[in-house]
Amino acid sequence: MLTSCCVARSCFSDIAPALTCFQYIKGSQSLTMSRASPDKRRKMESALTQLKKHTVVVADTGDFNAIDEYKPQDATTNPSLILAAAKMPAYQHLLDQAIKYGIAKDGTEEEQVANTMDKLFVTFGLEILKKVPGRVSTEVDARLSFDKDEMVAKALKLIALYKEAGISKERVLIKLSSTWEGIQAGKELEEQHGVHCNMTLLFSFAQAVACAEAKVTLISPFVGRILDWYKENTDRKSFEPHEDPGVLSVTKIYNYYKKFDYSTVVMGASFRNTGQIKALAGCDLLTISPGLLAELNQDHSVVTELLNKENAKASDLEKIHLDEKTFRWQHNEDQMAVEKLSDGIRKFAIDAIKLETMIKEKMLNVKNGQ
Repeated sequence: MLTSCCVARSCFSDIAPALTCFQYIKGSQSLTMSRASPDKRRKMESALTQLKKHTVVVADTGDFNAIDEYKPQDATTNPSLILAAAKMPAYQHLLDQAIKYGIAKDGTEEEQVANTMDKLFVTFGLEILKKVPGRVSTEVDARLSFDKDEMVAKALKLIALYKEAGISKERVLIKLSSTWEGIQAGKELEEQHGVHCNMTLLFSFAQAVACAEAKVTLISPFVGRILDWYKENTDRKSFEPHEDPGVLSVTKIYNYYKKFDYSTVVMGASFRNTGQIKALAGCDLLTISPGLLAELNQDHSVVTELLNKENAKASDLEKIHLDEKTFRWQHNEDQMAVEKLSDGIRKFAIDAIKLETMIKEKMLNVKNGQ
């Protein structure tokens, strides 16, 4: 999902909304937030403001107009989010620009569509980067999830498009599926090309360990989708945040990374409710949808840091090493992770095909002068 993503806590003063002095006057009495006790001040602050003191907040959206209100440090996109945004009238001009670019590149229809898709993803990324001070995550086509070389090639093409637009690779995270091939693509991109990677569709501890050993920049474990699986496949239909299987998974991964001083950082993703988010306060980053950002902004309950390096160092986790055979076996032993990874790849692929279909129709209209 970070050196330039401001994992260091010192960056929060740059991204949190300024704390203005609230004054209440009744007769001769006045109360200012600046004079309030720390406990009272926390109650006056929104949960979102408090969360930003412990964690880098990232906006999970392709609707960059929704970013302004919540002042996130970074933003993430995926094919499903781009598809949704591309259908909005406000962004039709971006789709039109990408189509003109694709047609101008000539080639077969398939090549024109592919060029248009790449340009569209980067164009949305460019607009998002106007709104956030940090990085944007741009995803490689999920249909390449089992082809390391093709993932590397696609990633370098996306980085080249950003460079043409004047954006350094330091401001871009390339999202790759956390298959074995995807993880090795991330390793090659980081080591040989200096391209920072965000490993997505991560559900198992084996995936997390392999990503850390590959020294990728960031991982995005999917909290909500893990919860979905347990609700659908067990007798439990509800979980408190502290026992939520998605929260427990991310907590274990975070503790493992910090205990053994891995450079890879953790960005919890795919949340279903604000309870999950607050239960992971202290995680390096959390990428949150605009809807849940709005809920956190209206929530004035106290947010406490629950994840930190000190607790991680005290955990009883033991270090392990995974080669390809061991990775595949351990990942295979986690039924939830196997099913959710394959399901996630299929769903992203379906939305990519839907986006391609939309592009083909609009491209045909342009060629016919409509």
